[in-house]
Amino acid sequence: MTILKTAVGSGKVMQDFESELVPTEGHIPQVVKGPSIGNDSDSKDCVNLPLPTAVFRLRAKQLTKTFTSPSTVSILKGIDLEVGVGEAVAIVGKSGEGKSTLLHILGTLERPCSGSLQICGLETKKHACAALRNTHIGFIFQHCHLLDHETLLSNVLMPCRIARKNTAPLYARALQLLESVGLKERAHFPARLLSGGEKQRAAIARALCNDPPLILADEPSGDLDSAHSQEVHTLLIRLVKECNKSLVVVTHDPKFASLCDRTLLLKDGLLTPLVTV
Repeated sequence: MTILKTAVGSGKVMQDFESELVPTEGHIPQVVKGPSIGNDSDSKDCVNLPLPTAVFRLRAKQLTKTFTSPSTVSILKGIDLEVGVGEAVAIVGKSGEGKSTLLHILGTLERPCSGSLQICGLETKKHACAALRNTHIGFIFQHCHLLDHETLLSNVLMPCRIARKNTAPLYARALQLLESVGLKERAHFPARLLSGGEKQRAAIARALCNDPPLILADEPSGDLDSAHSQEVHTLLIRLVKECNKSLVVVTHDPKFASLCDRTLLLKDGLLTPLVTV
């Protein structure tokens, strides 16, 4: 049963957070094929993956990505990244440098051409990526992708449904998360009645509902004005710290980046520390 179908990148969609990315209408660049970084076959062992005990919530080594059509372009040329427990890392850079592509690879939504990736100490080459995403990663996108006809509470519980969990005992947690983002009184409102800022706050609650140790955010305030953007930034960082999550966020906003523990610049296919004075 298709539960959720939302856009996650140019020419691709994500279907129920478990399937492979599938092309939509239009041109899809061809990619140089490399060794598989993970197995995305359907797995019934989603809830049986080991609990995260690693020092690093995310560890990437020498990730590369090359597109070959209409011409050969190397986007990522050997990405090394380690994100510790409770750490917030911002990735900045000009448009077209491959920030969203990198985030999709880190979230196992796309495969690199080469390199290795660990999520909470688990090698993605040895585990079903769908299971890793469901149990270990929460996603926040620029477009919140709420289901307009569903209530806010139902939207927040959606990752639990996708993971095939019994949502009854998680009802209280979802309400608590809505309260933490200031939306408990809107719990039974259809999502279509919410403002843009409220929808993005709900998307943060949804990302945390499955209690994933790692949060990946791609321009989470890109559709908001400056006042609501600041509200979302402060809220996200606060919840990440309070809940002891790890965060990797792609952003063009230097103020948001300054709230994180580290800022990395993606330029010419490589990540380098960005030191601000």
